[in-house]
Order: sequence, then structure tokens, then C-alpha cells
Amino acid sequence: MVVVVLLVVVVVVAVLAGVHWYVWRRLVRDTTARGGAARRTGTVAAWVLPLLSVGALVSGRAGAPFWLQRVLAWPGYLWLAVLLYLTLALVVGEGVRVLLLRRARERPSTRAVTGAKSPARPLPETVGQSPRATGPTPAAPARGEPGHAAVVTTPMADASANRTLAHPAPEAVAADPPTAHGALSRRMFVSRVVGTGAAAVALGTVGYGTYGVLRGPRVKRVTVPLARLPRAAHGFRIAVVSDIHLGPILGRAHTRRIVDTINATSPDLVAVVGDLVDGTVANLGPAAEPLAQLRARHGSFFVTGNHEYFSGAEEWVDHVRELGLRPLRNERVEIAGFDLAGVNDLAGESEGDGPDFAKALGDRDPARASVLLAHQPVVIHDAVEHGVDLQLSGHTHGGQLWPGNYLAALANPTVAGLERYGDTQLYVTRGAGAWGPPVRVGAASDITVVQLASRQA
Repeated sequence: MVVVVLLVVVVVVAVLAGVHWYVWRRLVRDTTARGGAARRTGTVAAWVLPLLSVGALVSGRAGAPFWLQRVLAWPGYLWLAVLLYLTLALVVGEGVRVLLLRRARERPSTRAVTGAKSPARPLPETVGQSPRATGPTPAAPARGEPGHAAVVTTPMADASANRTLAHPAPEAVAADPPTAHGALSRRMFVSRVVGTGAAAVALGTVGYGTYGVLRGPRVKRVTVPLARLPRAAHGFRIAVVSDIHLGPILGRAHTRRIVDTINATSPDLVAVVGDLVDGTVANLGPAAEPLAQLRARHGSFFVTGNHEYFSGAEEWVDHVRELGLRPLRNERVEIAGFDLAGVNDLAGESEGDGPDFAKALGDRDPARASVLLAHQPVVIHDAVEHGVDLQLSGHTHGGQLWPGNYLAALANPTVAGLERYGDTQLYVTRGAGAWGPPVRVGAASDITVVQLASRQA
């Protein structure tokens, strides 16, 4: 197992090193002069930025002071997002680079053939006269006098003169070729055009994605019909929120926005479906305090996610209980018209605290509808086996950063939205926060109000 982990680490480091070298080459080496201040600055940034990213990723697990985690988090995590879209933009720009360089090479050749002027070569006026003769030209003897020589004009000479004027000789075309300095300048100009465009695309994308996270999640509404739901429970509304990810970047203000958004929907029940935090209670307890202001007629409930087990699950379960949320740890409660159950996250298995579906769902009345809170969608098959009507999950973030949705689809049966598995329906929310980079692209954050519908109504 250790060998596998080391191999994965080596591969990841190699890939990141290769990507950074490619970005440095296109944005620094190809656009700056050797030895210049711009190249030195770009090279330093190419070393410092990935080190900040590594620091942001490991500082929390290493137990670094929380202030240091916050210092590293913003530049370190944002650089990862910028790197992703900068690399994608530069790869697309390779095709643009080829086209621009091709056009730049064609233009000088065209000017040389059609517009270049070459000095006319002198035409011999007399047979045997050397074109290199210098000095005053002696007066020509009069016709008929001794020494007189007839001027000979041949069609060949005329044709040669015409060719000289209309079509420059090959050496005239090559007399003004693009110099090495000119070719370098053209390549640098094209590199700067492509690099500037790629940087603008990457920074614009990351900037907009960051604004989407800091603005707070938007409300989605989904109606889910349940065959066993009684008419009295028709229209019951559950506010589902997952993946809040309080940490060095998202703090108390983020929690406050989420609580205000949930309360504005006037839900009957609030379900916090895991990954509330990325850090300890000591560091993030104050950031979670606004959760005590959640308002719902049937209360607020909580199940653990995998990140709780990275952050001290037992302490967080106790803390959310103090804030007025009820943890469902492999247990269920009866709500008006249906059973609400919750299971621990799969990450708890390493601590002997994993999901126990038999404990949470066994010995219940099968005639009653059931709703299960489970952080990861992959447990849907266990939910089907235990006759669950609806499973509510998070974990995927909807991919968070496109094209991450394709990777998320490889590991999860449903990335986002509502799908059916046999007689069980699964709804996956994209989550209300962000892990790592506080950026979302193509997967906007949400809080979903799931309205249960009775088929008997």
C-alpha cells in the first residue's frame, strides 16, 4: 500500500512539474529576453507559486497555525485554478500560434517578389567594353574615322534588360531575407499575443468562478414524488445543503449567507449532508456558529462527510449538537409521514465509525416512506437494498471546476441532480461551498429545496 501511495505521489509531482515547465516556457521563456528582469521575475514566480500551492494543501494536515493556513490558502489555491485554465488556454493557443507564424513567414516573401527593387546592372554599350571600366569615357570617333567601332545591339541584350527590370534576379530576391533577429521578433510577438490571450481567459474564468462562490449559493427547487408518502405529508419541504467547507478561506460570513438563504425558503426541515468543515473545532468553531440560527418546523439534521473525519469527527458531531442540529449517526427518526434516516460517511470505516444501514434502517415499518441522508452518492446500492425511497447526497460538487465533472462521473453514479435506481431515487446537490480553490466553473453552488409529493394527493 505504501508503495502504491509513493508511486501516485511521484506521478502527480511529475505531472505538475511538467505542466509548470510548459507554462513557464510559453509565458516566460518565449515572451521575454534572456537575462532580462521580466524573465527573472517570471522564473521566480514559476517556482514560488507551486510551493505556495503545496503549502496550502498540506498546512492544515500538518497542524500549521491557522493564521499561516490562511496566508497560504488564497494564493496557493487560486494558483491551482489559474494553472488549470491557463494550461487549457495555452494548449488551444498552440493552433493559433501555428497559423500566426505561418502568415508571418509568408508576408516577407511576397513583398520581396512583388515590391523589392534591385539596382540595375549596367548594360554594355560596345562589344568588348568591360563593365568594370572606370574613369572618363573617351570620345567616340566619328563614323568612318579610324578606330570607329559600330555599336552592336542584340535582341539578347534587350531581353536581358527587360528581365532585369521586370523580374529581379534570384540574388535580388534573396538580398533582403528575414534576418535571424527579425524571425526571433516575429516569434516573440506571436508568443506574446497567444500568452496574453491565454492569461486573459484564465484570469477571467477564475475571477468569475471565485465571485460565484463568494456571492453564496443560489436556491434550486426540485419536486420528488414518493409512492408511499401519505397525503398529509404532500408538499413537505427539505432544504438540502452540503459541502459548505468552512476553512481558511470560507468562514463565518459564508455560513451567515447560507443560513440566511435557507431561512428565506421557510423549509419544514433542514438537512446538512456532510463536509461542513476543513479544520478543527478550535479553528473553525466560531465560523460555524451562525448555524444555530437555522429555522425549520421539524428541526435541522446533520450527517458526517469524509472531510469531518479529516478534521475530528467526534468533536464536530458534539459541536453541531451544541448549535442545535441533530446528528444522525446510523439512526433514524420519525417525521410526519415518513422516516428520516442518516448514515455515517464511508471515510469513518478507517476509524470503526462507518455507515451501518441495518442499524439506521432495520426494523422499520416498510409501509412508511423513507428518506436517507448519506454524504456520498456511491452508497445508493445499499439504499436500494434497504428499500429507501429517496437518498439525499452531496460530495461531488458537480465537478466544481470544468472539466472536473467528467472525472467526478468516473467515481460517482450521479454527479448532480435527480436520478432513479430501481425503486429508489437519488438526488445529489452540487454543494454550497468549494474545496481547495474557492472557484466554481460550470457547477454553480446551490441549496436545494426538495419538495416531497404524494401520489395519493
